[in-house]
Amino acid sequence: MPIALVAATAKEMRGALGFLQDPPEVAPGREELLVLAGREIVPCVTGLGVVNAALALGRILSLPGIEGVVNLGLAGAFDLRALPLGSICVVRQEIWPEYGLLGPRGADPRALGFALGEADGAAVWDRLDLHPRQAAARLDLGLSGLWPEAVSLTVSGVTGTPERAAELERSFRADVENMEGFALAYGCARAGTPFVELRSISNRVGSRPPVDWDLDLALSRLGVACAALFMNR
Repeated sequence: MPIALVAATAKEMRGALGFLQDPPEVAPGREELLVLAGREIVPCVTGLGVVNAALALGRILSLPGIEGVVNLGLAGAFDLRALPLGSICVVRQEIWPEYGLLGPRGADPRALGFALGEADGAAVWDRLDLHPRQAAARLDLGLSGLWPEAVSLTVSGVTGTPERAAELERSFRADVENMEGFALAYGCARAGTPFVELRSISNRVGSRPPVDWDLDLALSRLGVACAALFMNR
């Protein structure tokens, strides 16, 4: 049974599959079966953001026999001392900080009176606990114990100022910021599909100077992470 390997962009997918001698070029919206270290996988490029991620996931989960979903992608870290550029983290909780009634202190998810839905018998508001170690075990993936676990914020607008970064970190005690994780995690939880999300740190959240960015290193580390998942079982 195949595992869906999901990335937001073709560049991230190339990074993830870059350890292969002849990596395939994965086109957005076209899912084709690939055998990787004896395992069937279906690589998928979703496009940026929660809407594209949700649409792509619906398409992926409609394919026959999908056993689980692995999301490999880049993320910004709030603290580069804890998660340096190029480091890999395993997401243990996804938060969508933009869901709810917007007020002076941000979005209050319960003020609307409507949860997003249910997963595992519990209401889902603006956050979702993941179980990456259990999911990896079910999928027979080599999830390294050396990779730290992280709390991740999924945003539609990338944080562009230190002030906004400080506000988000203070409000949510998050470690990293991304643009697709919550949609993928929530969709998989609703479907009862094992889900693993790994993020490679490409930048400091809220900082634009080049010294706080290293895209090439982060992309190369996605390949290291992907190889470890599928070949170190």
